[in-house]
Amino acid sequence: MAKKLLIAFMCLSSYGIFAQNGTVSPYSFFGIGDFRDVGTVENQMMGGLRMYADSIHINLRNPAAYSNLRLTTYAAGIGHKEFRLKDANEQQNTSVTNLDYLAIGLPLGKNIGLGFGLLPYSSVGYSLSQTSSNTQGEEIINAFSGEGGLNRVYMSLGFQAAKNLTLGATVNYNFGRFEYTRIQSVEGVQLGTIDDRTSRIQGFDFNYTLNYTPMISDKLKLFSFLGANTQVNLNADNEQSLGSFSLTTGQDIEVIDVDLAAQNLDRTSIRVPTIFTLGLGLGEEKKWFVAGEYSTQKNSEFENAFLQLDNVGYDDASTLSLGGYWIPDYTSFSSFLKRVTYRAGLRYDQTGMVVNGKDINNFGITFGLGFPLTGVGVDRFSNLNVGFELGRRGTTDAQLIEESYFKVNLGLSLNAKWFQKRQID
Repeated sequence: MAKKLLIAFMCLSSYGIFAQNGTVSPYSFFGIGDFRDVGTVENQMMGGLRMYADSIHINLRNPAAYSNLRLTTYAAGIGHKEFRLKDANEQQNTSVTNLDYLAIGLPLGKNIGLGFGLLPYSSVGYSLSQTSSNTQGEEIINAFSGEGGLNRVYMSLGFQAAKNLTLGATVNYNFGRFEYTRIQSVEGVQLGTIDDRTSRIQGFDFNYTLNYTPMISDKLKLFSFLGANTQVNLNADNEQSLGSFSLTTGQDIEVIDVDLAAQNLDRTSIRVPTIFTLGLGLGEEKKWFVAGEYSTQKNSEFENAFLQLDNVGYDDASTLSLGGYWIPDYTSFSSFLKRVTYRAGLRYDQTGMVVNGKDINNFGITFGLGFPLTGVGVDRFSNLNVGFELGRRGTTDAQLIEESYFKVNLGLSLNAKWFQKRQID
């Protein structure tokens, strides 16, 4: 049964990653796209907290958590996001469904664990238009579109370094392709101009974490966390073509390849600055947990020379996350609802992106349920996690767009015991 659930979920998730772009946000026009939340559904629904670790769940953002694993764990997640995009004059509704993660965690021995998997890192998916007039009063329409994204394969190792102290490290390999198109047409002119740009990107980064979780009473445990996701070093191979086309037939008239090597833009470097995170929490094992985390990033140092834009700048970024969970009675046999894990949280992101002089910030409220799976062939610790997020990003000021979104997450966490002979089948 567990294998069938996993195979079905992986097929659905694989369809999600290849079927369409990972975002429809106009803000994916900037930087290297819309950064994706790389946490599991369990972590996302607690406001995106990284610190919490237990023996049956994978934590994608905290490699130190792998030291807690006692069972082989398979995890997969998909998300569906509904958008309402609004400017000063009108609004549109759209949606996107895609893969969030595929991951495996393996306990290698006492207090040491290994994890690896595949997940999206950033996505580009937008279609924008801008209308203006030239000195002759003729209408000029600029249409912008983009698609693509970066995926990530990772390997993590976590181990216990001392009593109550665990350490972990992750190596991420990021790879993908971005395609950007700008089309300009002028009123009364039969030909339009087109600017196509493509970047093939790859590069590494590393994530180091530390968890210190001493007992401060017979029941209460203190949770403390320190993490550093090092600077993402990406290398981009770029191509650009310029040309004209017929507005009537859409056919190219003349297209030439731009000599980017002469401008030192054929191969460029992209640096996404280091993220530092500090967290503190309190909880009772298998009963409740509450925590807060603060992350900071010198986003003012970000630069993408190939796609310089006049109306965007970058300030330092930060994120504040609050969240937790509650389990009424995980040992209850009489009530299924008492064994359900109830999660909730909130987050506030100062993204550091400044467009048309306005800060682009994000606020989200999260909540969700973790349902224990029971039945033939399903380990009693396996669970199905359902989560929801309501949020808002951006503003309608300065001719910008405000995004309101509602996200539904579905995640599976399946456990198995490898290399152990069954006594009763």
